[in-house]
Amino acid sequence: MLYFIENEYFKVGIESMGAELQHFIKKDEDLELIWVADHAVWASHAPNLFPIVGELPQQQYTYEGKTYQMSRHGFARRKEFELIEEHDHKLVFQLEHDEETLEQYPFEFRLLVAYKLEENRLEVTYQVLNEDTKAMWFSVGGHPGFNVPLYPNEQYSDYYLEFEKEETLRRHLISEKGLLTGETALLAEKTNVLPLNHQYFDKDAIVLKDLHSEKLVLGSHTGPRKVELGFEGFPYLGIWAKPGPSPYVCIEPWCGIASSTSDSSELQEKEGINELRPKHVFERTFSITVW
Repeated sequence: MLYFIENEYFKVGIESMGAELQHFIKKDEDLELIWVADHAVWASHAPNLFPIVGELPQQQYTYEGKTYQMSRHGFARRKEFELIEEHDHKLVFQLEHDEETLEQYPFEFRLLVAYKLEENRLEVTYQVLNEDTKAMWFSVGGHPGFNVPLYPNEQYSDYYLEFEKEETLRRHLISEKGLLTGETALLAEKTNVLPLNHQYFDKDAIVLKDLHSEKLVLGSHTGPRKVELGFEGFPYLGIWAKPGPSPYVCIEPWCGIASSTSDSSELQEKEGINELRPKHVFERTFSITVW
């Protein structure tokens, strides 16, 4: 079911399946910022990733001597969430463990995804609650896609990503099976601007680690609108679009990352995995601000 929050400037729509952001509309222009999920290109808008981010070796991992199967980015994006809090400017969705999740992921948990709209800023907050009697291991992250270009008179090549601080952007390469190879490639050196180029995505996502920046701006040399994504507290960032002339870009804040080709397959040893003690809560917020 699709739920909406709005204010004078924006209207935001979230689907209970996956607690997925589907619309972020600037009302005075009727301008849709979120990717339209064309099934011929990429059929999602902004999935939430849990309890893993990225791919596992042979889509499986081992925990306490038992092997579990799990597909890329985990199961949350394909689960129906319950709306547990509803206000004019805020919605909170909840996913709890069930028999199906326990077959893939042997932990009792609650995942809350909250959307809060204030003027021109949307905050997306993840709360992971360990309801189990043992420590749980997980990753969580966002995958929002933005329409590029936003206006009919623009081209994809008009757009750029402007990082908060000067960066040396070194991408961590991904194999054909979606695993990190351990190799890197230099994208740009000592700059805060990365022009968008479809060719970047011929070999999957741009995966970045160790950024100095905690926010970046998606902007255009020709259009008036800018979208700022803040990702403080998220140690990894993905930038992705389906290979080819896809009219969008995903900017993905992650607390977790794909496994590597040399991964041991043990869940606790996975890079970027987070440990959460029983009855404790993990919380992170990323933001989307439109100028």
